[in-house]
Amino acid sequence: MIRVQVVDDEALIRSGFELILDAADDIEVVATSTGAEAAGTVARLRPDVVLLDIRMPDVDGLTVLRAIRVMPAAPAVAMLTTFDSDEYIVTALKSGAAGFILKDTEPEQLASLVRTLAAGGVVLSPKASRSMLRAHPGHPAERDRAADPEVRRVGLLSGREREVLVLVAEGLSNADVGTRMHLSAGTVKDHVSAILTKLRVGSRVQAALLAQRAGLLGGDPGC
Repeated sequence: MIRVQVVDDEALIRSGFELILDAADDIEVVATSTGAEAAGTVARLRPDVVLLDIRMPDVDGLTVLRAIRVMPAAPAVAMLTTFDSDEYIVTALKSGAAGFILKDTEPEQLASLVRTLAAGGVVLSPKASRSMLRAHPGHPAERDRAADPEVRRVGLLSGREREVLVLVAEGLSNADVGTRMHLSAGTVKDHVSAILTKLRVGSRVQAALLAQRAGLLGGDPGC
């Protein structure tokens, strides 16, 4: 069973997500909480996945995320947001979130997203992330990519590593990437490690963001 905690300041959101996820045979919502209760509940119950509202009036999601990320064997955390251009999302992703989920996500997709997170994948909608990156002041226009030292690092990747990076950015776990590319999970893990080293990033999500900025994910992210 995938054990999930839902953190949101609105009771209706918490109960709605709980109802949807508990309907899946392989998912159990072990707790719902507000921001003030979140870190303590995570430490006590050790869920596999935390769905964390990015904006809360008592304790904001970024504060909760930082508290969770320093815990031993920290769970995968996806930020919940109403807006795909929320200015806090980039900060959350750079702080270790494994992606973000829009609160208007179709109910039938929610369980699949949780499974992706539990398997070590990222949840980063290409459409939503393009809007987010376009709104982020640090996003380079296409003409500026060649001058962006971070984007230039993508050129250090081999062809196979680029293929792996694109699939990681689409949210696939190592096992799923291996199935798609006919590679062992261990080989994929080695490729991911090499990608993170060459790109000088600390997480799969940061690598996915860089792939988006470099235009590897189906077109210009500024479109």
